[in-house]
Amino acid sequence: MNENTRIREKLERICCNNLAACTDRQLYEALLTLVNDMAKEKETQEGKKKVYYISAEFLIGKLLSNNLINLGIYEDVREILARYGKDLARIEELEPEPSLGNGGLGRLAACFLDSMATLGMAGDGIGLNYHYGLFLQSFADNLQKETPNPWLEEKSWLNKTEVTYPIQFGGFTVQSRMYDILVTGFENRTNRLHLFDIETVDEGIVGEGISFDKEDIVKNLTLFLYPDDSDDAGRRLRGYQQYFMVSNGARLILDECRARGSNLYDLPEYAAIQINDTHPSMVIPELIRLLMEEGIPMDKAIDLVSRTCAYTNHTILAEALEKWPMDYLYQVVPQLMPIIRELDTRVKEKFAGESLAIIDKSRRVHMANLDIHYGYSVNGVANLHTEILKNNELNDFYKIYPEKFNNKTNGITFRRWLMHCNHGLCGYLNELIGTGWQKDAGELTKLLDYAKDPAVLTKLLAIKQENKRCLADYLKKTQGVEIDENSIFDIQIKRLHEYKRQQLNALYVIHKYLEIKGGKRPATPITVIFGAKAAPAYVIAKDIIHLILCLQQVINSDPAVSPYLKVVMVENYNVTKAEKLIPACDISEQISLASKEASGTGNMKFMLNGAVTLGTMDGANVEIAELVGEDNIYIFGESSDTVIGHYQKADYVSKKYYEENEDIQEAVDFIISDELLAVGKKENLMRLHKELVSKDWFMTLLDYESYAARKEEALADYEDRLSWAGKMLVNTAKAGFFSSDRTIAEYNRDIWHV
Repeated sequence: MNENTRIREKLERICCNNLAACTDRQLYEALLTLVNDMAKEKETQEGKKKVYYISAEFLIGKLLSNNLINLGIYEDVREILARYGKDLARIEELEPEPSLGNGGLGRLAACFLDSMATLGMAGDGIGLNYHYGLFLQSFADNLQKETPNPWLEEKSWLNKTEVTYPIQFGGFTVQSRMYDILVTGFENRTNRLHLFDIETVDEGIVGEGISFDKEDIVKNLTLFLYPDDSDDAGRRLRGYQQYFMVSNGARLILDECRARGSNLYDLPEYAAIQINDTHPSMVIPELIRLLMEEGIPMDKAIDLVSRTCAYTNHTILAEALEKWPMDYLYQVVPQLMPIIRELDTRVKEKFAGESLAIIDKSRRVHMANLDIHYGYSVNGVANLHTEILKNNELNDFYKIYPEKFNNKTNGITFRRWLMHCNHGLCGYLNELIGTGWQKDAGELTKLLDYAKDPAVLTKLLAIKQENKRCLADYLKKTQGVEIDENSIFDIQIKRLHEYKRQQLNALYVIHKYLEIKGGKRPATPITVIFGAKAAPAYVIAKDIIHLILCLQQVINSDPAVSPYLKVVMVENYNVTKAEKLIPACDISEQISLASKEASGTGNMKFMLNGAVTLGTMDGANVEIAELVGEDNIYIFGESSDTVIGHYQKADYVSKKYYEENEDIQEAVDFIISDELLAVGKKENLMRLHKELVSKDWFMTLLDYESYAARKEEALADYEDRLSWAGKMLVNTAKAGFFSSDRTIAEYNRDIWHV
């Protein structure tokens, strides 16, 4: 019996032998059952040591197609369904996207789980089962609106388990419940993502927008990812969430290690715990506490935990390195405070200097400091980022623990970010260079043999054009926005944060709008696409979204300009929308202020799919530039050293650039022009204008001139279509280094040793 027949018979058995009569919903649920059954067959308990990847976010995206690909049955299922007049793509649309993450941190965690399973490594994720995620973004009156983003359904990828734990907080206890999502590897083993929840969560307490009673922990604990922490109750709620995640995780880890034969005195031989950013940092004192409850002396417990936990730093932004007031922790987790104080005392006995302390003079607990002192590895996520940590931000720690520091440049899973989302390019690569690249991404370099082949370059352009047509159709269907599929697609999609500098892109859009109004039209029309959510309490970020939406209204409704320039703000940007945007992109905007973006992974996804990067020498852009060469990337802006120097000397004055450059002044002042004020909110636009002129903390105006010049070069170069296709080819061919399989192999080689 061949595989196609076996799968068809399984589906028929699940559907009671009548696939033709099934609705799409019935087929979707049948495919859930089929995938889960096949995935469970690939689970194994072999191996003594396991990786536990603890993260506040797992932005896993829709799972059906990804799992079908990893199980090697995607084409079989598509053909079987087509035989009965059913469309797999239409069935996929029924799947809700899990609201378990938000940005690059969560997407990275999802890629890492995929790669661990693909490499045959025992490695599970540990996180929280958020009911509403961050929020569902909509636009009204050119403003971002936030509403809950429900995704939980009766029939889903979540598997309810019998694992429960009593989790004690200050003054009360909750009973947890673990839910598992199976994580399939590409033609390899199945691992698990463990998500903890409580059954007392009450979705009915959510009021207008995403407001709710932040004090009622037994009803709100896992409602939202990153609840608004602009008040004390919100900050405490984040503490409750983080402790709930790590206390459950720590108990599960100890239980599983014992089941595999550990006596806990040998814990580092059975577990490697990766702390993904500072959110899970409380796992260190919690593990020490639990080991002491087992009768292990404190000195030994500290030693064991320090040889089990490793820390990944994802940022140099001071505000993102969590610092918890001791008063909050005494309210939330009083049982941890004696341990945290003891850990701090031991540090202060060995090392002088406030920068190294766990508890500072303001009675705040520095979570990153805790991780570095009491973990055995500290890694950055791109070469530049790691060097900045060693030489600047964490230099005091690097001096005392040089052996702990290492770099692990981020990566992405090519199964989702090429095989799943770009069937045209994937199929053509298979035809040209074989399928070996699917397991060994380094084989993509074989594509370089065709760098001068006009037929291949023409085909790459045709694939890109079809992806652009599909995106144009999708945006018309979902947002009612019409764009020209023959225009240049210039795309910036990522979390809205000032350091990522969507405002720089918006200023260029204003410049181009005014230029076209003045009669200077681009050779090829340009469509500038944004996708981003701003944290509900992040005022300036929301003002930037307001500016972009106002520009969209003004420019797209101007008959003199809209044939040559369009602006689109994609509503509720998520993984599903990224899968449509990335294959269609011509110019990938990676324009963060040098030294501020730890790595980025969107830059890698765009590169893989044949987009050409316009970016600063920041994060992994540095490594992309080294790989593709200066002819195949557009680099602009001041260096990270120069930027760091400006911060150290406090000598950057945005008003100077505003007053001395007419283009900058014209673009910035347009923010408060009559045209924009007619469609926007005066308060928001005036505030953003003032921010750029009088503060501009992330130096937008510093790099504007360089950015505009390089962007013009890219737009001009696009006109030579075969030459541009050559740049596309080189980017795809050189993307193999950025496979998360490579990243995870390095984590295992240097840190985990599974």
